[in-house]
Amino acid sequence: MTGRERKAINRNYFNSYIWKPALTKAGVIGGLEQRADGQRVWEPSREHGFHALRHFYASEQLEAGESVVSLAQWLGHSDPGFTLRKYAHFLPRAGARGTAAIDALFG
Repeated sequence: MTGRERKAINRNYFNSYIWKPALTKAGVIGGLEQRADGQRVWEPSREHGFHALRHFYASEQLEAGESVVSLAQWLGHSDPGFTLRKYAHFLPRAGARGTAAIDALFG
């Protein structure tokens, strides 16, 4: 994701000022604690952090039929095999297109 300057958004900024406030407003996580040193501390919620958006993106792309090779490139993975191992469980219809193609050929 990029900001107005078309530069990557800092994940810490996004988590603290955009994502976590939205999750709090939706009632998904607890509210903000403002420390004396000015640090913003949210309820720990790894499963609802910035990285969860990456997994959501990957799962939606695979569910839509996008190739693992393209997804690996977009996610910055140097090895599509890593992407496949990480997200294979998001391929519930794996093989369905191939089966349909063979059925259409011989059907």
